[in-house]
Amino acid sequence: MKVAFQMDPIQGVDINADSTFRLAEEAKLRGHELWYYGPDQLSYREGRVVARAQPMQVRRIKGDHVTLGEKQDLDLADVDVVWLRQDPPFDMHYITTTHLLDRVHPKTLVVNDPFWVRNCPEKLLVLDFPELMPPTTVARDIETIREFKAKHGDIILKPLYGNGGAGVFRLDENDRNLSSLYELFTGFTREPLIVQKYLPAVTKGDKRVILVDGEPVGAINRVPAAGETRSNMHVGGRPEKVGLTERDREICATIGPVLREKGQVFVGIDVIGDHLTEINVTSPTGIQELERFDGTNAAALIWEAIEAKRA
Repeated sequence: MKVAFQMDPIQGVDINADSTFRLAEEAKLRGHELWYYGPDQLSYREGRVVARAQPMQVRRIKGDHVTLGEKQDLDLADVDVVWLRQDPPFDMHYITTTHLLDRVHPKTLVVNDPFWVRNCPEKLLVLDFPELMPPTTVARDIETIREFKAKHGDIILKPLYGNGGAGVFRLDENDRNLSSLYELFTGFTREPLIVQKYLPAVTKGDKRVILVDGEPVGAINRVPAAGETRSNMHVGGRPEKVGLTERDREICATIGPVLREKGQVFVGIDVIGDHLTEINVTSPTGIQELERFDGTNAAALIWEAIEAKRA
């Protein structure tokens, strides 16, 4: 198949951690033709959706992991699969790329389905499953947030469309910084904030469960660094081997059919203790760590699902 990756600059990725690189590597092993372009190179041109793309070769050699050919106009209607893999922020630039990719999907299979990526951002799709979540409020109004904190005491405050652990704060019962943080956030964005009850189980790890076409294929545990609340690997969280619990499987059985129906082939959910906290559909990570710990080749499973859809 002809496969195009819409992603952040591939030249700077960590080849031992980046999930998109692993997907490209597996695609090469399966004989697919690879193309690369950044979201800035996507355009609508008089009825066509075109990317100024480069043919791509990848290899697992640190410092020499990618070779890109000359840029050329690639009509995405002539491509079999487009991977929507740039990282958030989930801003209007990101949203616009999903609108453009909507115009070629599903004739060209876009993974994950851009309509539902746009309508199911990480911290909002989870609201469809209140029985699985910790107590949560999404609000712009400071009084609403104060009432939530007064009720639950120890809380997590974070931007609604953030990623990678950026801007995540724990405010315990004795903290006096809510007003200052509210002023900070609302000073540069019009977006609401999301507030959740702090889950002490996070000290034992924030589990990333990988689902392929709605089915769980494995998990890794991400343990916060000493003195940290956040467990994201971007900010020093340590990945560990971990298995799926009965509760994890219950969560996946509840949300899996919804993900499958919405064309979300590669999803990473976050589970703390018994609670689902996020459903990551934009550019989930963790498949390389899963492969190292369990020997589970999630990239191959993802490609098998995609190849079956194309067939």
